[in-house]
Amino acid sequence: MIDGKSVLAVIAARGGSKGLPRKHLLDLGGRPVVAWSVEAAKGAALLDRVVLSTDDQEIADAAALAGCEVPFLRPAELSTDTVPLGPVLLHALDSLGAYDYLVLLQATSPLRLASDIDACIRLCHDSGAPAVMSVCVAPKSPFWMSTLDEDGRMRPLLAAPTDAQRQQLPTAYVPNGAVYVARVDAFRQRLGFSFPDTRAYIMPAERSIDIDYRLDLMVARALVAETS
Repeated sequence: MIDGKSVLAVIAARGGSKGLPRKHLLDLGGRPVVAWSVEAAKGAALLDRVVLSTDDQEIADAAALAGCEVPFLRPAELSTDTVPLGPVLLHALDSLGAYDYLVLLQATSPLRLASDIDACIRLCHDSGAPAVMSVCVAPKSPFWMSTLDEDGRMRPLLAAPTDAQRQQLPTAYVPNGAVYVARVDAFRQRLGFSFPDTRAYIMPAERSIDIDYRLDLMVARALVAETS
């Protein structure tokens, strides 16, 4: 809770995964990937309630073992790989009662800290913004990126010299998937977190790993091993 405003966190973890099968249950530092998000959420001082939204009983059991509340299994119509997270989170909100703020924690971002969650909530509340997204510096500048035409010729994606030094280009940021916060009233309008006034919370690259593929898991495991 923050200044009398209630905060619900939803950890989202769908069972089907094509890039890295069963990724939420794979071992990371001696525990399943999903357990890392549960631990971070449990350590966040501003969260009133933390629940898991999944369609998979095995993931539900792993999260419950880590100390997360699992009040329901996601219905089948919200469990396909074509369903966006907006309706999934709306289902959670409609199932769990009234809250002032909604926090989305994707289980594929295991290295965020409890302090990152609290900082995003504070930023959303103190700024009066409708939403906050955690971001990190883009690993490659979009000013160096190109599309290719049908003959393989490079066409700059953005209007900037591709031979410019990195230090001469604007810093670009990308959402890292770790923490999303929105006022519930604003979220219900768009079923998302992207607004003209959405604020960014900057996280370092080492806490911004998003596990979608085997290489991501290898990097996360290396980072965990280095700090343990």
